[in-house]
Amino acid sequence: MYTAFAVTCVTSSMFLTGLAPNLLALTLVQKVAHVSISWSTWFFGFLPVGVILFLLVPFLLYKIYPPEIKQAPEAPIWASEQLKTMGKISRREITLLGLVVLALALWIKGTDFIDATATAVLVASLMVVFRVVSWDDVIGYKQAWNVLVWFATLVTMADGLAKVKFVDWIANTIAPSFKRLDIIFAIILMVGVFFFLHYLFASLTAHTTALLPVFLTVAIKIPGTPATIWALLLSYTLGLMGILTPYATGPGPIYYASGYIKGRDFWLYGLVLGIVFFIIYIAIGIPWLLSLGI
Repeated sequence: MYTAFAVTCVTSSMFLTGLAPNLLALTLVQKVAHVSISWSTWFFGFLPVGVILFLLVPFLLYKIYPPEIKQAPEAPIWASEQLKTMGKISRREITLLGLVVLALALWIKGTDFIDATATAVLVASLMVVFRVVSWDDVIGYKQAWNVLVWFATLVTMADGLAKVKFVDWIANTIAPSFKRLDIIFAIILMVGVFFFLHYLFASLTAHTTALLPVFLTVAIKIPGTPATIWALLLSYTLGLMGILTPYATGPGPIYYASGYIKGRDFWLYGLVLGIVFFIIYIAIGIPWLLSLGI
């Protein structure tokens, strides 16, 4: 189960739509650095790191944190019985699959003529039109409306801090210290502090809103690296830092509360994997992003 959690953290960084704070980060990046990042740019920028971690994590955890049950011959039989009970794929499920593919296609290739948010609204509306879900389902999903309200509020607050020059004031105070450093060392230090400060946060959304505008404003004042590279370097860590603690990301408490992972193990292996994630991200991600010439 812990392996599934770790892989989820990796894949949430690989895909722009894999994590809600990724989209929040893009909004903040546009407001602070006036940089637009497409779905494909995000994906290819993280691809080498994502593939390596995706392959490495299951093998590494199998060695250092092996499962107690390594064989379950009854599982395929149970799964087969469940599939028979569910029956054939329904029209609504086929329609949903088509709408998901449509959303991905528009997010990847349609950003020149339709905004990513408009795509989400369009697909959600089509789900109601084609009766994949009912309108009662939409208005009854309190968690989604809660996220919408929080995101709108947090983005507005972050934008307000930028407009009154509070973020610029902090950046102008801190930036001179980084300008004297070698650019690679500055990147490692900046990304490292941003990454491991998540030990102080119980929400990726709160971390993104509170720290990304400040760190990004400081970073783009350091000569030698384009704003787009800095935006990606900082934003990619949002999914990866979810591994650090039981409360680091939304799914974390769910995995922790299942009882299969001891509290001590969650903290210990969170630190181990956090260090592994960071080292591979720095070793592979920095040269890769700089070579892309974004």
